[in-house]
Order: sequence, then structure tokens, then C-alpha cells
Amino acid sequence: MKVSNNVLYRELGLNIKQMKEIFTNSTDVIFRTFHVEDRNANLIYVDGLVNTSDIQNHVLHEIIKKKHVPNVTFEDLEQEVISLSDIKESNTFDEIVSFILDGNAVVLIDQYDKALVLPVSKFETRSISEPESESAIRGPREGFIENIRVNTSLVRRKIKTPNLKISSKKLGEQTQTSVEIAYIDGIVDKKVLEEVENRLNRIEIDGILETGYIEELIEDNPWSLFPQIQISERPDTVAANLLEGRIALFVDGTPFVMVLPATFWQQFQASEDYYDRFYIAIFLRIIRFLFLAIALTLPALYVATTTYHHEMIPTKLLLSIAASREAIPFPAIVEAFIMEISFEALREAGVRLPKTIGMAVSILGALVIGSAAVEAGIVSAPMVIVVSLTGIASFTIPKFSLAIAVRLLRFPLMILGAIFGMLGIVIGMVLIVAHLCKMRSFGVPYFEPLAPMKLSQLKDVFIRVPIWMYEKRPSDFVKSNVRKQSDHLKPSPSQQQE
Repeated sequence: MKVSNNVLYRELGLNIKQMKEIFTNSTDVIFRTFHVEDRNANLIYVDGLVNTSDIQNHVLHEIIKKKHVPNVTFEDLEQEVISLSDIKESNTFDEIVSFILDGNAVVLIDQYDKALVLPVSKFETRSISEPESESAIRGPREGFIENIRVNTSLVRRKIKTPNLKISSKKLGEQTQTSVEIAYIDGIVDKKVLEEVENRLNRIEIDGILETGYIEELIEDNPWSLFPQIQISERPDTVAANLLEGRIALFVDGTPFVMVLPATFWQQFQASEDYYDRFYIAIFLRIIRFLFLAIALTLPALYVATTTYHHEMIPTKLLLSIAASREAIPFPAIVEAFIMEISFEALREAGVRLPKTIGMAVSILGALVIGSAAVEAGIVSAPMVIVVSLTGIASFTIPKFSLAIAVRLLRFPLMILGAIFGMLGIVIGMVLIVAHLCKMRSFGVPYFEPLAPMKLSQLKDVFIRVPIWMYEKRPSDFVKSNVRKQSDHLKPSPSQQQE
């Protein structure tokens, strides 16, 4: 709230009057009156946002002990009396209000036109636990929580260098949400960092409650289905991206951290790819790309081949499909839409229901409905198999934001396959690839290093080469400090003992 006179008065009564006008009808804002020698003083804080034991033990108790000591000045309170670290001074109402709403306590003293800001915040937070959206078999089990300071500390524990810079800003006129920008100085591209800061500074909105608000306000292509910013709950994932020259955005109140710039191939990389042996990572990458193609095109291919291209199906399989579809009253496209929409509804219901029954409901629901639909002659058994395999394939994509984009793109591809056959699917795929090649994320080509082609950076796209082969950072936008390790790390065979 802006006030008419933003600077503190030297009279305590006027300051208290102004503060009470700002916090009118706010019963959780406490005004505690006490005395410093012969002068009146007031302590202001929000009940529930502060640690009252710190106020009692380190502020009021210490001041009462010095009550009869003559000539206690404002500076004495700050430097000798109050036993708290990181005490700040402020002389404007706007700053004081912001500090109070952040969980600090403020001390106002008569005859002084400045205030002491005491760091006594205490918020109820959940404990650090394993991230649910990015679970891994091998690797750290810790995940981000809703407290922004805990989240930055988790990254600080992994990157112990003063070059890790974290700058803060407030976004949201009403929420005043803390947003922190993290990067490694000397590795990050200054132009990308400047662009990120400029886009954040342009945001003028009432409130920021989650990273999704900021993501939609700063991305390059707001109408695209594909995620242009990577979202992660894992500190190790964020730390690894920072070491590659990317930037992380922490938002208070959410366990999700934004990493940018992001590329399409980045969405297929899981943290455990780098903790397991490289040949395991290669196998898993191949599985992911294979099932990406299945998740995106299998229903459309089924519709197109059963409608137009019977010659592409082996004779025995064609006779089996024809026999199963003989009693079905709907064309293949309608059959596919019925099953796909039903499957998506069951998956959404499984997410919204309590965890103990959500998974069981989604699995049993799919089995029961699929079996009943086949017996009732509404859909064919091959269609149930196609939709089930498609649903399983979508779960192999590590990042949910890309998986949901693939799930949505299935429907227009099915329509194109039903109208134009295989030609329609090819047209749809060409449009998708052209769109991906055209996109950029904060100036970085989204399809890099495949478009534009960078052969030297294909070490971590379709395959994952051994760690000792990563001499340089894979990010093309890193202009300085490109080399990340020595070029003599290849293991050498041990010498035989004589």
C-alpha cells in the first residue's frame, strides 16, 4: 500500500497512527508498546509469521535488562542490546510494511525517523522429502519444498562456490512474491541473463502464486503446446543445469523451480541418466524416443491404416482386425476418440482421487471399462490395445509438461489420419517438426543441436556418452568458460603387477 508521506516521522505517535491506518482491520498485526530508557517505543509484527520466542528472548528481554541504563541510543540497541544477526535499518513506510509482511519485526522509537528491522521470521513448512514428479531409482532423494530460502540452500549445498549468484526481486502488486534468480558468474551468458531480468521487470500483475504464472508471462511462444522452460523439483537437476550455464528461477511458495533456456531434447533427460552407467542411459534414451513416437502417432496410424491403407497390414492381422470390428457401429476415428477421451478422464480421476485409491481406480477403471466396451460391441479389442499401449508410452517421457503436449497432439493427428490417411499424418508431423525448428527459448534455438546441426553437441541427445568425454559444456549459448573438465580423464587400464 502506498502512503501519502512515505518517510518516517520523528514522532512515534504519528508513525504508529500511519501504521495502524495501513493495517486497518488486520487483527493479526500486533503493536507492542515498551520503553527504551525515557522514550516510548513500539514493536510491530504479524502474529503467525514470527518466532515469538526470539522476540521475547533476544529483543524484549534484552531491552528490559538495559531499561535503567542511561543514554541508550538507537545505535546501542542495534549493535549491543538486541542479540540478533542481520539487523537492518529502514526509514520509509513502504519498506517497513514489506519487511513486516515478510515475517520480520520492526522497532519504532520516539525521536527517531528510522526503524530497526529484526529477522525473526518463522514459517510452518513441510519437511524435505523425495520429489513425487521426478522420482529416480539412483540419486539423491531430496526435493524442493515451498520455502524459497530452503530451496536455494539445497542448491548452495551442491554448488559451493562464491560464483553462484542469487539475486532477489518482488513480483505481484498484492502478493509481493519473492522471486530469486540463480546463475553461476563466469559461465552464464550475460545477454541471456539480461533478457531474463528484462522480461521479469516487465511483469505487472496483482499476484504470483506459482511458477506457472511467470512461465506464461516470459516464454517466447505463448501459443505453443511445447514447454519452453524446464520445471524441476530436484536440487541436483537444477545444480547440473546451472553448471551448464543455464539460469534458475526460484519462486516462494512452490517446490517447482524454473530452468531456462530450455531445449526440446532437455525434456528427455532424467537425472539418473548421469548416475547409471552410460550404456544403461543409452538404452533408456532409445526406449524414450521409441515410445515418444508410439505415444504421438500410434492411434493415428491405426485409424489411417484401418480406414485407407489395408494393404499395409499383414493379411492374417487384417482379417483379425476386420473380425473384431465387424459388429462395431462406429468408424475407427470415433472409436479412437471414445477410448482416448475415456482413458484421459480415468487418468485425471486417478490424479484427483486420494493416492491410496487413485491408482487402483484408474487401472481397474481402464480394465473394467475396456472389457465391458469390447463385450458390448462399442469398441474393438485392437483399439483397446492401441490406446493402452499409447497411454503407457506417454508415461515414459520424464517431463510431465512435454508428456501432456504429446497427449494433446494425438487428437489432431488422429483427425488428419482419418481424413487424409498416411499423407495427413506426414503433413501433421512435418508441421510439428517445422514448429519445433522455428521456436526459440530466450534466444536459443529450441531444437538445438539438431536444428541448427551441431555435431559436437550430439553427445547428450539421442545417446549419453561416458562422463569422461564431456570436455565442453553442451550448451551452445555459453560463450566463456566453455571447458568443463580436463581432456585427460579417460580411464587407463591398470598396469599388471610383475
